[in-house]
Formats: sequence, structure tokens, C-alpha cells
Amino acid sequence: MDSLNKNHCTRTPNQLLLDEFIAALWLEEGLSKNTQESYRQDLVQFAEWLNKGDKYLVKADAGDIQGYLAFRHPTSKPRSQNRLIASLRKLYRYCLRENKIASDPSLHIESPKLPRLLPKCLNEDDVVALLNSPDINRTLGLRDKAMLELLYASGLRVSELVNLKVSELSLTDSVTRVTGKGGKTRLVPMGQEAVAWITRYLQESRSELLNRQLCDSLFVTKRAAAMTRQAFWYLIKRYALLAGIIKPLSPHTLRHAFATHLLNHGADLRVIQMLLGHENISTTQIYTHVANERLKQLHIAHHPRG
Repeated sequence: MDSLNKNHCTRTPNQLLLDEFIAALWLEEGLSKNTQESYRQDLVQFAEWLNKGDKYLVKADAGDIQGYLAFRHPTSKPRSQNRLIASLRKLYRYCLRENKIASDPSLHIESPKLPRLLPKCLNEDDVVALLNSPDINRTLGLRDKAMLELLYASGLRVSELVNLKVSELSLTDSVTRVTGKGGKTRLVPMGQEAVAWITRYLQESRSELLNRQLCDSLFVTKRAAAMTRQAFWYLIKRYALLAGIIKPLSPHTLRHAFATHLLNHGADLRVIQMLLGHENISTTQIYTHVANERLKQLHIAHHPRG
């Protein structure tokens, strides 16, 4: 107990505040570990910058925040600046509520406007080439084929894909239970093609990879551990090269392709919102712009007065 108290005492006021704040975020909003770490990283960097002027987080004022944003501006993208401002607002609202500060220094800080970026999307031929690139005669190739098929068939986030448990699948009903952002769960259809490849992977590859060890994750590595987001990112890059795809590609690209191709084939936007696990329909509406751009390109290419 003494060692715990000693360790607690050696932490700085900033570190103690951030520990309390992140714990409160988890309890109140159920944010994922990745989101919590993003908040912590932003705020630790701000705290370190403040320390150069011998200031603590609870002593910062609006001028300090503006000064730090100006300091970060040359090397920071608008999206990163917005995330930083969001982190600061959450922190100081928490401090105000807990009576740690008398006023909120972030109250009048404005976020930079972001350009509306259309998500990068593969066409259907590119997707087919990517899905066919793993060598299904190899243990790892069969696993990767099943992962790619499921990712495209269901539109999962890569973190949702690698965190899937075997117990969350219903192969007979062709659905899986997915835990998304904020710990919210949803049922997602997998499609017969993905189900067929997952079934084959479970029968032929998974037990070989586990080598009699236990793991409840659906997709596992040679070390009998769950696949990681980083490892899958490298896999999809490698398969893109094998498929001859030169467009920028990430696991999220298949999620965009899933939504765009559904929309192109007549799916309702509300259905796509539910499948993707978007809380707000405005997040899903970006895909209508992708579809509209595709329609414009087809019109230009094929209409006599395009």
C-alpha cells in the first residue's frame, strides 16, 4: 500500500488530472481505448507545452490555448486541430463541472472548417481483384481471404473485424454481433459468400494456427493470438500490390466500398447507416456524394453531350 501511495504522490498534478479525466470519460461515455488514448495524447502534449511556461492545465487561459494552436498550426492538419480542440473542450468542461476551475478557457475557441473530403473508394473490379489475391491453398491465405470477404460483405471497421469473437458469429443465420464505437452492439449480415469462406477457414485453418492453444478471437495469427489492426493494415497493403491496385488503400477503403456499392445498387441510406453503425445519418450522407460523382463520370463517359 505504501508503494502505491508513493507512486501516486510522484505523479504530477497534470498527470493526476488526466488520469481522473480519462477515467470519467470511460465511465460516462464508454469511449474505446483508442479514443481515450487520442484524448490523452493531445492533452499530454498541451500540458508539456504549458510546462515550459511553468503552468498547469487548470491554470491555462484562452490565450494559452490560442498560443498553443498557433504553435501547432504550421505542422498540424485541420482535422488534427479539430480533434485537439475537442479534447480541450471536454477536459475543461469536466474541470468546470468538478469545480477545478472557475471558467472554461476553451469556451470561445473556434474550430477550423474542414473541406468536405470524399472517401477514397475502390470500384467493383478492384474489389474483386483484391478479394482474389490471397493464396487460399495456404493456411494464412485462407484466413486472409475470409477476413477480406467479411470486411467487404459487412462494412466493418477494422477494429471491429479484428476484435470479433467466434461466439459472436451465427453462421446458420449469416449474421454477426459487432461491438462498435462507444461499446454499442449491432447485428450485421455477412452474406453467403463470406459465410462460406469463414466456414472453410474455421474448418481448415484456424485450428492449425492455434496449434492446440486456446483463443476466443475469430481471426488468429501463428502465435495463437488475435490479429491486430496494424498487422491487418500491412496485409491489405500487400494484397493490393498483388492485385495490381495502385490507388491509396487502407482497411477503411473496403468499408467505403461496401457503403458506396450498396448505394449504387439501390440500397436505402437509412439501412446503410444501420449497417455501418453510424449514430447520425449526416455521417452516412457522404456516400451520396460519392455515388453522385460516379454518376457524373458515367454521364461524361457515355452521353453524347457529356
